[in-house]
Amino acid sequence: MSDTPRNPAPGSSNTAEYIVVACLFAGLAGTLAYGMYVSRPARPDVPVNVAAAPAAVPAKPDAQPVQGAADGAAFTPPGARDIPDTPMGEWIRRGEAIFLRTPANAVGFSGNTLNCVNCHLDAGRLKGAAPMWGAYPLYPAYRKKTNHVDTFAERVRGCFMYSMNGKAPDDGHDILVALEAYAYWMAQKAPTGEKLPGAGFTKVGKAAQEPSFERGAKVYEAKCALCHGPQGQGQEVGGVTVFPPLWGKQSYNWGAGTHEVDKAASFIKGNMPYGNPTLDDQEAWDVATYINSMERPQDPRFTGNVADTRKQFHDNPYSLYGTEVNGRLLKGL
Repeated sequence: MSDTPRNPAPGSSNTAEYIVVACLFAGLAGTLAYGMYVSRPARPDVPVNVAAAPAAVPAKPDAQPVQGAADGAAFTPPGARDIPDTPMGEWIRRGEAIFLRTPANAVGFSGNTLNCVNCHLDAGRLKGAAPMWGAYPLYPAYRKKTNHVDTFAERVRGCFMYSMNGKAPDDGHDILVALEAYAYWMAQKAPTGEKLPGAGFTKVGKAAQEPSFERGAKVYEAKCALCHGPQGQGQEVGGVTVFPPLWGKQSYNWGAGTHEVDKAASFIKGNMPYGNPTLDDQEAWDVATYINSMERPQDPRFTGNVADTRKQFHDNPYSLYGTEVNGRLLKGL
């Protein structure tokens, strides 16, 4: 991927129209989310300071089977109505509430407006969108990023630091316990240590051409701006982020995995536009390049020097941190 300067994205002549339509669409999404939330069966009170509010993205009440192990068996993650009415169930519900409305239910630890569900779609159930049932059984695991064996809780702590641009809860904190309970419950019938089909992101194919900022700008304008906004600012409904900001101060920081173009392209290819993923491989690479050529919050591992931080933590062709794009050094906000 070239780091040579590129021309800025062309302005959209339909920005006002996009915003009007986007607001209507976002309002509909929020209404659907609320309707699905309140239509669930009555539950016991969620423990300790959890905001009882609609999900940011509607969660399907009954998950679909996911093709499983080599014997062809199907794995079906449980639906929201399957959470038991037990003390354990209360912790699972608390984890679900944090997952769906992270800033409201993880106060002091979330540093932006993103919710877990904005990346782990369908309340962490959707295959190809890093579902919880696919992640939990794979830990503990060695991770190159941390250079040691991470527990699942440590992996979640990293999400708070990087994707949420916040503060990682201490090991054993109630927030981590609740999120781990939610993931454990969703994955409890999955085989341990086996990567099920649909876990993680669906890997994008190789780009036919070198990814292009200019082509990516056109894809973004045509396929993404309606929901995520012409400036990547995202959209909220009733104070809940429905369509997440993709760059800027409220987005994921330069330490998050999705700042790397290949990971973002895989997520986009498998899941976007939301509900109707229709981009081809080249479009996914191009728009991922465009999005991740924009500034975002600083990497928490920043050493005080951009070049040194890139050398230590971003020395790969898919990270644009510390490179120049359109004559501007990407160095963190």
